[in-house]
Amino acid sequence: MPRALDQFERVEITERAQWRAWLTRHHTQADSVWVVTFKKGASRPRVPYDDLVEEALAFGWVDSLPRRLDDERTMLLMSPRKPGSNWSAVNKARVEKMTATGLMHPAGQAKVDQAKRDGTWTALDAVERLEVPDDLAEALSARPGARETWDGFPRSVRRGVLEWIGAAKTPETRGKRVTETADRAERGERANQWR
Repeated sequence: MPRALDQFERVEITERAQWRAWLTRHHTQADSVWVVTFKKGASRPRVPYDDLVEEALAFGWVDSLPRRLDDERTMLLMSPRKPGSNWSAVNKARVEKMTATGLMHPAGQAKVDQAKRDGTWTALDAVERLEVPDDLAEALSARPGARETWDGFPRSVRRGVLEWIGAAKTPETRGKRVTETADRAERGERANQWR
């Protein structure tokens, strides 16, 4: 059974080097951790989000869930990257930066190398380019106004929906997601939105 989110260890940091030091010692552990940092304007130093994520990627970890802890602190769930996890363009750019500056750890480089071998490194490239797959294009075209509505959605919404459709494990699930996306677009609604 998965652990409850509140059961994960908290790692409180006030500078980037502390997070890198923690990862150096613990990057092989299987459990996720909450990285606790101070918010902008708080009484203690803040570590920017990009710094946290760059260091995580350098060791083969990835960020997921942000949470408010209190008035001055925030938390970000960090986890070892799972096999088969697709790489976003922004994280690939972060890896390039960390490689160019000589800050990639062998553990992180191993995750990158594996992703390049198994196809997860490029799996989201068409999504990042907002390429509408044929089945979705056909479904949108079959519903009055759906394609125009789809094209009017913000980039981030279209990207999220395309990734959701592409992540379907079976043809049946993919078909349901395509149909839902087209039906909702016809009604002027966005599919796969948090409610």
